[in-house]
Amino acid sequence: MTPREAGRRPARRSAGGTLARAVAPLVLLALVACTGKDPGSTLGVSTVSKPLPQLSGESLHPDGGDISSSQYAGKVLVVNFWATWCGPCRKEQGILQGVWQQYKDRGVQFIGVDQRDNKAAASAQVQDLGVTYPNIFDGSGAYADNFDFVGLPDTYVVDRSGTIRYQVIGQIHSAATLTAILNRLLAGPA
Repeated sequence: MTPREAGRRPARRSAGGTLARAVAPLVLLALVACTGKDPGSTLGVSTVSKPLPQLSGESLHPDGGDISSSQYAGKVLVVNFWATWCGPCRKEQGILQGVWQQYKDRGVQFIGVDQRDNKAAASAQVQDLGVTYPNIFDGSGAYADNFDFVGLPDTYVVDRSGTIRYQVIGQIHSAATLTAILNRLLAGPA
């Protein structure tokens, strides 16, 4: 027997819940219009002060070899955690590659960390997207344990002394987010 047949009205959905779902995108658009900033890329930036954990591992690039963060001591370092099954990671890799090209001759180094993934798929994605900065394969996800890792994608920016200064949680939607951070660190003491 249905509720109507029993003389009761069927349950109604709350108008407030429907209204909230309808208004949320409008609030987001208003935030962008008022601030002129992309909230997906700027509201997820946190300041940090933590030593960079040692990163070292096998390269995903065809030339192979091992990569270690200690190779880049004295440089500003951008460490990006990603995986092939992460759609936002794939979307931001083009932005990261563009910023890498812009800053690689200015004392900045990028390292990608492919986490809990299929190595062959990760190598193929790096090649398909034309990513030229070094990428480490981390099949077990052990490196994330040493960072204040939130989820994919997650990016850490390290100053020249080896201290993590910024954490970008989530997808970087705009190169401006990362370039502002890099410019700030490059302007600081060497």
